[in-house]
Amino acid sequence: MTSDTVRSGPLSGMRVLELAQIMAGPTCGMMLADMGADVVKVEKLPGGDDSRGYREPRVNGVSAPFMILNRNKRGIALNLKHADGRGILLRMVADADVLTENYRRGTLEKLGLGYEVLSSINPGLIYCAVSGYGRDGPYGDKAGFDLIAQGFSGLMSITGEPGGAPVKTGNSIADINAGILAVVGITAAYTHKLKTGRGQIVDTSLLEAALQQTYWHAATYFATGESPGPTGSAHLLAAPYQAFRTSDGWINIGGANQANWERIADVLGHPEWRDDPRYASNSARMENLESLTGAMDAVLVKRNQAYWLAAFDRAGVPAGPVHTIGQALSHPQTLARGMVVDLEHPQAGPTRALGCPIHFSETPTQITRPAPMLGEHTRELLREYDYTDTQIDGFIADGVVEAGCAESQTD
Repeated sequence: MTSDTVRSGPLSGMRVLELAQIMAGPTCGMMLADMGADVVKVEKLPGGDDSRGYREPRVNGVSAPFMILNRNKRGIALNLKHADGRGILLRMVADADVLTENYRRGTLEKLGLGYEVLSSINPGLIYCAVSGYGRDGPYGDKAGFDLIAQGFSGLMSITGEPGGAPVKTGNSIADINAGILAVVGITAAYTHKLKTGRGQIVDTSLLEAALQQTYWHAATYFATGESPGPTGSAHLLAAPYQAFRTSDGWINIGGANQANWERIADVLGHPEWRDDPRYASNSARMENLESLTGAMDAVLVKRNQAYWLAAFDRAGVPAGPVHTIGQALSHPQTLARGMVVDLEHPQAGPTRALGCPIHFSETPTQITRPAPMLGEHTRELLREYDYTDTQIDGFIADGVVEAGCAESQTD
Protein backbone atom coordinates (compact mmCIF):
# COMPACT_ATOMS: atom_id res chain seq x y z
CA MET A 1 0.00 0.00 0.00
CA THR A 2 1.45 3.37 -0.99
CA SER A 3 1.54 6.38 1.28
CA ASP A 4 -1.12 8.02 -0.90
CA THR A 5 -3.64 5.36 0.11
CA VAL A 6 -3.15 5.68 3.88
CA ARG A 7 -6.22 7.52 5.13
CA SER A 8 -7.21 8.90 8.51
CA GLY A 9 -10.30 7.83 10.41
CA PRO A 10 -11.29 4.99 12.73
CA LEU A 11 -11.04 2.41 9.91
CA SER A 12 -7.64 3.56 8.66
CA GLY A 13 -5.70 0.51 7.50
CA MET A 14 -8.75 -1.47 6.33
CA ARG A 15 -8.74 -2.36 2.64
CA VAL A 16 -12.07 -3.04 0.95
CA LEU A 17 -12.71 -4.44 -2.53
CA GLU A 18 -16.13 -3.26 -3.69
CA LEU A 19 -17.61 -5.46 -6.39
CA ALA A 20 -21.09 -4.17 -5.57
CA GLN A 21 -22.86 -1.61 -7.72
CA ILE A 22 -25.76 0.83 -7.99
CA MET A 23 -26.87 1.71 -4.42
CA ALA A 24 -26.89 -0.68 -1.45
CA GLY A 25 -23.29 -1.93 -1.78
CA PRO A 26 -21.88 1.46 -2.80
CA THR A 27 -23.60 3.07 0.20
CA CYS A 28 -21.72 0.61 2.39
CA GLY A 29 -18.41 1.27 0.62
CA MET A 30 -18.86 5.04 0.79
CA MET A 31 -19.42 4.96 4.54
CA LEU A 32 -16.42 2.70 5.10
CA ALA A 33 -14.29 5.03 2.96
CA ASP A 34 -15.51 8.09 4.85
CA MET A 35 -14.37 6.39 8.06
CA GLY A 36 -10.88 5.83 6.69
CA ALA A 37 -10.93 2.51 4.82
CA ASP A 38 -9.10 2.28 1.49
CA VAL A 39 -12.05 1.29 -0.69
CA VAL A 40 -11.20 0.04 -4.16
CA LYS A 41 -14.19 0.01 -6.48
CA VAL A 42 -13.77 -2.96 -8.81
CA GLU A 43 -16.04 -2.20 -11.77
CA LYS A 44 -17.08 -4.67 -14.42
CA LEU A 45 -16.23 -4.35 -18.09
CA PRO A 46 -17.72 -3.18 -20.29
CA GLY A 47 -19.44 -0.13 -18.88
CA GLY A 48 -18.69 -0.25 -15.17
CA ASP A 49 -21.25 0.30 -12.43
CA ASP A 50 -24.72 0.38 -14.00
CA SER A 51 -25.47 3.68 -12.27
CA ARG A 52 -22.91 5.34 -14.57
CA GLY A 53 -25.58 4.89 -17.24
CA TYR A 54 -28.29 6.81 -15.37
CA ARG A 55 -28.64 9.60 -17.88
CA GLU A 56 -30.35 12.26 -15.81
CA PRO A 57 -29.27 14.26 -14.01
CA ARG A 58 -25.72 14.48 -15.36
CA VAL A 59 -23.02 17.07 -14.65
CA ASN A 60 -20.83 17.68 -17.70
CA GLY A 61 -21.72 14.19 -18.88
CA VAL A 62 -21.11 12.45 -15.54
CA SER A 63 -23.93 10.67 -13.70
CA ALA A 64 -24.84 12.61 -10.55
CA PRO A 65 -26.29 9.46 -8.86
CA PHE A 66 -23.00 7.63 -9.46
CA MET A 67 -20.91 10.49 -8.12
CA ILE A 68 -22.82 10.92 -4.88
CA LEU A 69 -22.40 7.27 -3.81
CA ASN A 70 -18.81 6.65 -4.89
CA ARG A 71 -16.74 9.48 -3.51
CA ASN A 72 -13.63 8.68 -1.46
CA LYS A 73 -13.02 5.47 -3.46
CA ARG A 74 -10.33 4.48 -5.92
CA GLY A 75 -11.46 2.73 -9.08
CA ILE A 76 -10.22 -0.15 -11.19
CA ALA A 77 -12.10 -1.53 -14.22
CA LEU A 78 -11.69 -5.30 -14.52
CA ASN A 79 -13.04 -7.97 -16.87
CA LEU A 80 -13.79 -10.90 -14.58
CA LYS A 81 -14.81 -13.07 -17.51
CA HIS A 82 -11.16 -13.07 -18.61
CA ALA A 83 -8.76 -15.44 -16.84
CA ASP A 84 -6.22 -12.66 -16.34
CA GLY A 85 -8.92 -10.44 -14.87
CA ARG A 86 -9.81 -13.12 -12.35
CA GLY A 87 -6.12 -13.57 -11.61
CA ILE A 88 -5.78 -9.87 -10.82
CA LEU A 89 -8.74 -9.99 -8.44
CA LEU A 90 -7.34 -13.06 -6.67
CA ARG A 91 -4.04 -11.26 -6.16
CA MET A 92 -5.90 -8.27 -4.71
CA VAL A 93 -7.97 -10.50 -2.43
CA ALA A 94 -4.83 -11.93 -0.84
CA ASP A 95 -4.28 -8.83 1.32
CA ALA A 96 -7.82 -7.42 1.45
CA ASP A 97 -9.80 -7.18 4.67
CA VAL A 98 -13.23 -6.97 3.07
CA LEU A 99 -14.91 -7.81 -0.22
CA THR A 100 -18.45 -6.62 -0.93
CA GLU A 101 -20.71 -7.87 -3.72
CA ASN A 102 -24.36 -7.83 -4.73
CA TYR A 103 -24.44 -10.42 -7.49
CA ARG A 104 -27.13 -13.07 -7.66
CA ARG A 105 -26.22 -16.13 -5.61
CA GLY A 106 -23.96 -18.41 -7.63
CA THR A 107 -22.68 -15.78 -10.08
CA LEU A 108 -19.22 -15.40 -8.55
CA GLU A 109 -19.07 -19.11 -7.80
CA LYS A 110 -19.44 -19.83 -11.54
CA LEU A 111 -16.44 -17.58 -12.18
CA GLY A 112 -14.38 -19.42 -9.56
CA LEU A 113 -14.58 -16.44 -7.22
CA GLY A 114 -16.94 -17.69 -4.52
CA TYR A 115 -16.29 -17.36 -0.79
CA GLU A 116 -14.73 -20.81 -0.48
CA VAL A 117 -12.10 -19.99 -3.11
CA LEU A 118 -11.41 -16.50 -1.81
CA SER A 119 -11.22 -17.56 1.85
CA SER A 120 -8.76 -20.31 0.97
CA ILE A 121 -6.47 -17.58 -0.37
CA ASN A 122 -7.19 -15.22 2.52
CA PRO A 123 -8.71 -16.85 5.65
CA GLY A 124 -9.11 -13.41 7.21
CA LEU A 125 -11.33 -12.12 4.40
CA ILE A 126 -14.69 -10.65 5.40
CA TYR A 127 -17.02 -11.43 2.51
CA CYS A 128 -20.11 -9.22 2.56
CA ALA A 129 -23.01 -10.17 0.29
CA VAL A 130 -25.96 -7.80 -0.13
CA SER A 131 -28.80 -9.47 -2.02
CA GLY A 132 -32.51 -9.12 -2.62
CA TYR A 133 -33.71 -11.80 -0.21
CA GLY A 134 -30.61 -13.23 1.50
CA ARG A 135 -28.34 -16.15 0.62
CA ASP A 136 -30.73 -18.90 1.72
CA GLY A 137 -34.45 -19.64 1.94
CA PRO A 138 -36.85 -20.31 -0.95
CA TYR A 139 -36.14 -16.90 -2.50
CA GLY A 140 -32.36 -17.06 -2.11
CA ASP A 141 -31.82 -17.22 -5.88
CA LYS A 142 -34.16 -14.36 -6.77
CA ALA A 143 -32.95 -10.91 -7.75
CA GLY A 144 -34.28 -7.95 -5.81
CA PHE A 145 -34.77 -4.23 -6.15
CA ASP A 146 -35.75 -1.56 -3.66
CA LEU A 147 -39.28 -1.24 -5.00
CA ILE A 148 -39.82 -5.00 -4.87
CA ALA A 149 -38.47 -5.20 -1.31
CA GLN A 150 -40.70 -2.35 -0.15
CA GLY A 151 -43.75 -4.17 -1.45
CA PHE A 152 -42.69 -7.62 -0.22
CA SER A 153 -41.88 -6.37 3.28
CA GLY A 154 -45.21 -4.60 3.79
CA LEU A 155 -43.72 -1.10 3.75
CA MET A 156 -45.89 -0.04 0.82
CA SER A 157 -49.01 -1.12 2.71
CA ILE A 158 -48.30 1.36 5.52
CA THR A 159 -47.10 4.29 3.39
CA GLY A 160 -49.38 6.98 1.97
CA GLU A 161 -52.82 8.19 2.92
CA PRO A 162 -55.58 5.90 4.22
CA GLY A 163 -57.66 4.48 1.38
CA GLY A 164 -55.07 5.31 -1.25
CA ALA A 165 -53.05 3.14 -3.61
CA PRO A 166 -49.87 1.45 -2.32
CA VAL A 167 -47.05 3.99 -2.09
CA LYS A 168 -43.30 3.48 -1.81
CA THR A 169 -41.25 5.78 0.38
CA GLY A 170 -39.85 8.74 -1.49
CA ASN A 171 -36.30 7.46 -0.97
CA SER A 172 -34.77 4.04 -1.64
CA ILE A 173 -35.06 3.02 1.98
CA ALA A 174 -34.38 -0.70 1.51
CA ASP A 175 -31.26 -0.05 -0.56
CA ILE A 176 -29.85 2.59 1.76
CA ASN A 177 -30.60 0.69 4.96
CA ALA A 178 -29.13 -2.51 3.50
CA GLY A 179 -25.91 -0.58 2.91
CA ILE A 180 -25.93 0.68 6.49
CA LEU A 181 -26.59 -2.83 7.83
CA ALA A 182 -23.67 -4.07 5.74
CA VAL A 183 -21.44 -1.46 7.41
CA VAL A 184 -22.60 -2.63 10.84
CA GLY A 185 -21.97 -6.26 9.94
CA ILE A 186 -18.56 -5.57 8.42
CA THR A 187 -17.31 -3.54 11.37
CA ALA A 188 -18.52 -6.22 13.79
CA ALA A 189 -16.79 -8.92 11.72
CA TYR A 190 -13.66 -6.76 11.55
CA THR A 191 -13.59 -6.60 15.35
CA HIS A 192 -13.81 -10.38 15.41
CA LYS A 193 -11.02 -10.60 12.84
CA LEU A 194 -8.75 -8.34 14.91
CA LYS A 195 -9.28 -10.69 17.87
CA THR A 196 -8.98 -14.01 16.06
CA GLY A 197 -7.51 -13.41 12.61
CA ARG A 198 -10.49 -15.15 11.03
CA GLY A 199 -12.85 -13.74 8.44
CA GLN A 200 -16.43 -14.78 7.73
CA ILE A 201 -19.45 -14.17 5.51
CA VAL A 202 -21.60 -11.15 6.33
CA ASP A 203 -25.02 -11.60 4.72
CA THR A 204 -27.86 -9.07 4.58
CA SER A 205 -30.61 -8.23 2.12
CA LEU A 206 -33.01 -5.60 0.89
CA LEU A 207 -35.88 -7.63 2.35
CA GLU A 208 -34.42 -7.62 5.85
CA ALA A 209 -33.41 -3.97 5.54
CA ALA A 210 -37.03 -3.12 4.71
CA LEU A 211 -38.51 -5.39 7.39
CA GLN A 212 -36.30 -3.74 10.00
CA GLN A 213 -38.12 -0.47 9.35
CA THR A 214 -41.42 -1.93 10.59
CA TYR A 215 -40.70 -2.26 14.32
CA TRP A 216 -43.83 -0.43 15.57
CA HIS A 217 -46.03 -2.02 12.93
CA ALA A 218 -44.66 -5.49 13.60
CA ALA A 219 -45.33 -4.94 17.31
CA THR A 220 -48.95 -4.15 16.51
CA TYR A 221 -49.31 -7.22 14.31
CA PHE A 222 -47.68 -9.54 16.84
CA ALA A 223 -49.89 -8.17 19.63
CA THR A 224 -53.21 -8.08 17.77
CA GLY A 225 -52.90 -10.30 14.70
CA GLU A 226 -53.99 -7.35 12.56
CA SER A 227 -51.88 -5.62 9.93
CA PRO A 228 -51.78 -1.82 10.33
CA GLY A 229 -52.57 0.31 7.30
CA PRO A 230 -51.25 3.69 6.12
CA THR A 231 -51.67 6.75 8.34
CA GLY A 232 -50.29 9.51 6.12
CA SER A 233 -47.90 11.62 8.15
CA ALA A 234 -49.57 10.59 11.42
CA HIS A 235 -48.00 8.24 13.93
CA LEU A 236 -49.26 4.74 14.49
CA LEU A 237 -49.21 5.03 18.28
CA ALA A 238 -49.26 8.69 19.37
CA ALA A 239 -51.22 11.87 18.64
CA PRO A 240 -50.89 14.62 17.70
CA TYR A 241 -47.76 13.60 15.82
CA GLN A 242 -48.01 14.60 12.16
CA ALA A 243 -47.91 17.37 9.59
CA PHE A 244 -50.30 20.32 9.80
CA ARG A 245 -50.99 23.11 7.33
CA THR A 246 -50.31 26.74 8.30
CA SER A 247 -51.22 29.80 6.25
CA ASP A 248 -48.03 29.54 4.17
CA GLY A 249 -46.71 25.99 4.46
CA TRP A 250 -46.62 22.75 6.43
CA ILE A 251 -45.12 22.06 9.85
CA ASN A 252 -44.66 18.90 11.85
CA ILE A 253 -45.78 18.86 15.47
CA GLY A 254 -44.57 16.15 17.83
CA GLY A 255 -46.99 15.62 20.69
CA ALA A 256 -45.52 12.24 21.53
CA ASN A 257 -46.26 12.44 25.27
CA GLN A 258 -48.83 13.94 27.59
CA ALA A 259 -46.70 16.91 28.66
CA ASN A 260 -46.16 17.98 25.07
CA TRP A 261 -49.84 17.61 24.29
CA GLU A 262 -50.75 19.90 27.16
CA ARG A 263 -48.24 22.49 25.94
CA ILE A 264 -49.69 22.22 22.41
CA ALA A 265 -53.19 22.91 23.73
CA ASP A 266 -51.90 26.02 25.51
CA VAL A 267 -49.98 27.32 22.47
CA LEU A 268 -53.06 26.89 20.28
CA GLY A 269 -55.12 28.91 22.79
CA HIS A 270 -57.34 26.01 23.84
CA PRO A 271 -56.27 24.92 27.34
CA GLU A 272 -59.72 23.34 27.75
CA TRP A 273 -58.62 20.59 25.33
CA ARG A 274 -56.42 19.24 28.11
CA ASP A 275 -59.50 17.98 29.97
CA ASP A 276 -61.75 17.31 26.99
CA PRO A 277 -62.58 13.58 27.28
CA ARG A 278 -61.96 13.20 23.53
CA TYR A 279 -58.36 14.41 23.91
CA ALA A 280 -57.40 14.01 27.56
CA SER A 281 -55.27 10.88 27.04
CA ASN A 282 -53.23 9.52 24.17
CA SER A 283 -55.66 6.63 23.74
CA ALA A 284 -58.56 9.08 23.51
CA ARG A 285 -56.70 11.25 21.01
CA MET A 286 -55.94 8.23 18.83
CA GLU A 287 -59.60 7.19 18.92
CA ASN A 288 -60.67 10.72 17.98
CA LEU A 289 -57.81 11.56 15.64
CA GLU A 290 -59.98 13.03 12.88
CA SER A 291 -61.72 15.37 15.32
CA LEU A 292 -58.41 16.34 16.92
CA THR A 293 -56.63 17.14 13.66
CA GLY A 294 -59.65 19.06 12.39
CA ALA A 295 -59.71 21.23 15.52
CA MET A 296 -55.96 21.87 15.32
CA ASP A 297 -56.08 22.61 11.59
CA ALA A 298 -58.73 25.27 12.14
CA VAL A 299 -56.38 27.16 14.47
CA LEU A 300 -53.05 26.57 12.74
CA VAL A 301 -54.16 27.74 9.31
CA LYS A 302 -54.82 31.25 10.67
CA ARG A 303 -51.10 32.08 11.10
CA ASN A 304 -47.92 31.40 9.19
CA GLN A 305 -45.24 28.79 9.62
CA ALA A 306 -42.71 31.12 11.26
CA TYR A 307 -45.22 32.28 13.88
CA TRP A 308 -46.16 28.80 14.96
CA LEU A 309 -42.62 27.41 14.95
CA ALA A 310 -41.50 30.27 17.20
CA ALA A 311 -44.48 29.76 19.51
CA PHE A 312 -43.92 26.01 19.83
CA ASP A 313 -40.20 26.55 20.35
CA ARG A 314 -40.83 28.95 23.24
CA ALA A 315 -43.14 26.37 24.80
CA GLY A 316 -40.63 23.55 24.40
CA VAL A 317 -42.78 21.60 21.95
CA PRO A 318 -40.89 19.65 19.26
CA ALA A 319 -41.92 21.15 15.93
CA GLY A 320 -40.28 21.81 12.61
CA PRO A 321 -40.92 22.83 9.02
CA VAL A 322 -41.61 20.41 6.18
CA HIS A 323 -38.68 21.34 3.94
CA THR A 324 -38.01 20.72 0.30
CA ILE A 325 -34.75 18.87 -0.35
CA GLY A 326 -33.16 22.16 -1.37
CA GLN A 327 -34.28 23.90 1.81
CA ALA A 328 -32.96 21.04 3.94
CA LEU A 329 -29.57 20.99 2.19
CA SER A 330 -29.10 24.74 2.50
CA HIS A 331 -30.24 25.09 6.13
CA PRO A 332 -27.59 26.46 8.55
CA GLN A 333 -27.94 23.42 10.83
CA THR A 334 -27.28 21.04 7.93
CA LEU A 335 -24.24 23.06 6.92
CA ALA A 336 -22.95 23.36 10.49
CA ARG A 337 -22.95 19.57 10.77
CA GLY A 338 -20.83 19.22 7.64
CA MET A 339 -23.56 17.42 5.74
CA VAL A 340 -22.77 19.22 2.48
CA VAL A 341 -19.23 18.87 1.12
CA ASP A 342 -17.51 20.30 -1.95
CA LEU A 343 -15.47 18.13 -4.30
CA GLU A 344 -13.64 18.74 -7.58
CA HIS A 345 -14.30 16.04 -10.16
CA PRO A 346 -11.89 15.70 -13.13
CA GLN A 347 -14.74 15.80 -15.67
CA ALA A 348 -17.79 17.16 -13.88
CA GLY A 349 -15.84 19.97 -12.21
CA PRO A 350 -16.98 21.46 -8.88
CA THR A 351 -19.63 19.22 -7.30
CA ARG A 352 -21.31 18.80 -3.95
CA ALA A 353 -22.14 15.66 -1.99
CA LEU A 354 -23.74 14.64 1.27
CA GLY A 355 -21.34 14.49 4.19
CA CYS A 356 -20.82 11.61 6.59
CA PRO A 357 -23.62 11.41 9.19
CA ILE A 358 -21.32 9.92 11.86
CA HIS A 359 -18.98 12.20 13.80
CA PHE A 360 -15.92 11.10 15.79
CA SER A 361 -14.11 13.23 18.35
CA GLU A 362 -10.71 11.52 18.01
CA THR A 363 -10.74 10.09 14.48
CA PRO A 364 -12.79 12.46 12.29
CA THR A 365 -13.98 11.37 8.89
CA GLN A 366 -12.60 12.94 5.72
CA ILE A 367 -14.18 13.39 2.31
CA THR A 368 -11.40 14.40 -0.05
CA ARG A 369 -11.73 12.33 -3.22
CA PRO A 370 -14.50 12.55 -5.86
CA ALA A 371 -16.02 9.44 -7.40
CA PRO A 372 -13.50 7.81 -9.76
CA MET A 373 -13.66 7.91 -13.52
CA LEU A 374 -14.03 4.41 -14.97
CA GLY A 375 -10.66 2.75 -14.43
CA GLU A 376 -9.11 5.97 -13.12
CA HIS A 377 -6.77 4.22 -10.68
CA THR A 378 -6.27 0.98 -12.61
CA ARG A 379 -2.60 1.54 -13.33
CA GLU A 380 -1.88 2.90 -9.86
CA LEU A 381 -3.48 -0.12 -8.22
CA LEU A 382 -1.89 -2.71 -10.47
CA ARG A 383 1.52 -1.23 -9.70
CA GLU A 384 0.75 -1.62 -5.99
CA TYR A 385 0.20 -5.32 -6.65
CA ASP A 386 3.60 -5.58 -8.39
CA TYR A 387 2.45 -5.65 -11.99
CA THR A 388 4.90 -3.99 -14.37
CA ASP A 389 3.92 -1.31 -16.84
CA THR A 390 4.57 -3.78 -19.65
CA GLN A 391 2.12 -6.24 -18.09
CA ILE A 392 -0.42 -3.48 -17.52
CA ASP A 393 -0.15 -2.32 -21.13
CA GLY A 394 -0.78 -5.91 -22.19
CA PHE A 395 -3.84 -6.16 -19.98
CA ILE A 396 -5.22 -2.96 -21.50
CA ALA A 397 -4.57 -4.19 -25.04
CA ASP A 398 -6.29 -7.53 -24.31
CA GLY A 399 -9.37 -5.94 -22.74
CA VAL A 400 -8.59 -7.34 -19.30
CA VAL A 401 -8.62 -3.90 -17.70
CA GLU A 402 -9.49 -0.36 -18.65
CA ALA A 403 -7.34 2.55 -17.55
CA GLY A 404 -9.07 5.91 -17.28
CA CYS A 405 -7.62 8.85 -19.12
CA ALA A 406 -7.56 10.95 -15.93
CA GLU A 407 -4.81 8.91 -14.29
CA SER A 408 -1.12 9.52 -14.64
CA GLN A 409 0.73 7.06 -16.83
CA THR A 410 4.08 7.82 -15.25
CA ASP A 411 5.74 6.77 -12.01
